[in-house]
Amino acid sequence: MFSWMVWTTPVAVFFISVAVMLVGMTMWETRAPTMERKGFLPIATTRGDRLFIGLMCAAWINLAWVGLGEKMMAWFSLAEEPSIWISLVLSMLALGLVMRKG
Repeated sequence: MFSWMVWTTPVAVFFISVAVMLVGMTMWETRAPTMERKGFLPIATTRGDRLFIGLMCAAWINLAWVGLGEKMMAWFSLAEEPSIWISLVLSMLALGLVMRKG
């Protein structure tokens, strides 16, 4: 069923992290309903809104990293493409920033 996708360890960790976040946010929402608040994002958002925006940012960071991998090899004179683990860490930091300050 999922044979079309390259299931590497970083990809699996990313999707498992997303699933854990969704389950955790669901449980958090049932115990303590959220209220809208205004952060650095241009709109008032709830936790769920910030999670969605953060996950979208994380996805774009990972896609950009994969798409620019060969170019980064040339720009930085690397022997091989930079590790996908770096993009995973960057995307989770971006998600954390949006969730905390967004």
